[in-house]
Amino acid sequence: MTVVGYARVSTRDQNPAAQEAELREAGAVRVFVDHGTSSRVADRPQWVACRDYLRPGDELVFRALDRLAGSEVMAIQVIHELTEQGVSIRSLTEPALSIDTSSPMGQAIVGIMAVLAQLRVDTIRANTMRGLAYARSQGRVGGRPTVMGPERTDAALRMKAQGQSNTHIATVLGVSTSSVRRALIRAQDKSGA
Repeated sequence: MTVVGYARVSTRDQNPAAQEAELREAGAVRVFVDHGTSSRVADRPQWVACRDYLRPGDELVFRALDRLAGSEVMAIQVIHELTEQGVSIRSLTEPALSIDTSSPMGQAIVGIMAVLAQLRVDTIRANTMRGLAYARSQGRVGGRPTVMGPERTDAALRMKAQGQSNTHIATVLGVSTSSVRRALIRAQDKSGA
């Protein structure tokens, strides 16, 4: 078994030396450190290297869970993936996270955490969809207002009828080509053509 450490600091100005020292004191023979990266980014360079380095039976030690993951769902996913890989984890500041994933109880705890995380994601998604459906029923449409109002759409339709390209129309109207394309599609859908 190899003890591997992972440290992360959010800005380039921060110094990870204290984290590294704590991890070495905890027995880490190798420490991976990311500088100036958010915990919400899953593919941090040293985190990816750390994951590649870990082998079944190894232990990953870190100062706190927020060094690994920027959300509960992400944290549970990381814990689940490490468990599946046969890697145990240990937080220096959160002893409850030192789960023995080689035991049936540890595996059950990780499984329960994964189910609860998925339930949370599904509940948020269902609530969002319900809210959007209600807003639509009240005549509200989400998103940013289109730059292609009725005047611009009429002008785009006239230019298109004259054989102008979407790129040319966009340049003349001062909008993006994709805005012109979407407006023309909406106008065609409304006319039933």
